[in-house]
Amino acid sequence: MLKDLFIGLSQNELLNTAAKKYGLKLGAQSVVAGTNLEQAIQSIKELNAHGIACTVDNLGEFVFKKEEATEAKEQILEVIEAIHQNQVDAHISLKPSQLGLDIEYAFCLENVREIVDRASRYDFFVNMDMEDTKRLQPSFDILEELSKEYDNVGTVIQAYFFRAEEDIKKYKNYRLRIVKGAYKEPAELAYQEKSEIDSNYINLIEWHLLNGKFTSIATHDHKVINHVKEFVRANNIPKEKFEFQMLYGFRKDLQLKLASEGYNFCTYVPFGQDWYGYFMRRLAERPQNLNLVAKQVFNKKTNTMLGVAAGAYLLGRLTKKK
Repeated sequence: MLKDLFIGLSQNELLNTAAKKYGLKLGAQSVVAGTNLEQAIQSIKELNAHGIACTVDNLGEFVFKKEEATEAKEQILEVIEAIHQNQVDAHISLKPSQLGLDIEYAFCLENVREIVDRASRYDFFVNMDMEDTKRLQPSFDILEELSKEYDNVGTVIQAYFFRAEEDIKKYKNYRLRIVKGAYKEPAELAYQEKSEIDSNYINLIEWHLLNGKFTSIATHDHKVINHVKEFVRANNIPKEKFEFQMLYGFRKDLQLKLASEGYNFCTYVPFGQDWYGYFMRRLAERPQNLNLVAKQVFNKKTNTMLGVAAGAYLLGRLTKKK
């Protein structure tokens, strides 16, 4: 129920617009690395100083017009140039929907191609984030199309999908980020029970560590992290073949600890005004994330806004039922 609530909130355009206006006042800077590129680069430099690499997401939601997608593309190209000019250790994460996937496949493909091409000039990696079911296969199609021309693009495998095992084997020669999944998917397509998702998540990680190109293990769960440490040790898997990933602002001490232990570590660095939908999906993905940032983010004013948001969402659901 809590997961459904957060997913519903993430899809509320009105609340997303309100969050743009009040985000920083509510403490969003604890989980978002700034609202502009200059702030994001400074955050990346600070992480790099601790031996932590970054993957950068120029946040964007509710893209329904070609001009909005084109603007998003130009902003991501600016990020690439800024990474190059500042010589920071970072690469790009992007969502196909932000670049026009919901508008026209061919249009989106060309936008992503331009980004991947620009990144390839500087030998930067581009990760295509995966979204919900309706965007899943088109995103894989874009990946396959671009990999005919470029070798600097990879994607994400979501462990809650039944098809994830098939997908990870099909794309084993790609750099893959493995996650549990952050959307609400139907029971005929995805595991619904946490225990099943967790089990599949571990299985996918182990398989790709043994057979894949490079594995990004995206988790805040120290139990999973400890399991991976033991698994790579037992199977003589070199540290060069994988990295741990966490979100900006979450479990900072553990991020620093893993980096200091010599593991490749990458922080997912989101920035921009459109932080709200991103943050709600992180809470939906793992409600425990709420505890990880509660002391940093949530105060009386924040709780009031979330209460109003939750009330608005539930009221909307009830109204639809009538």
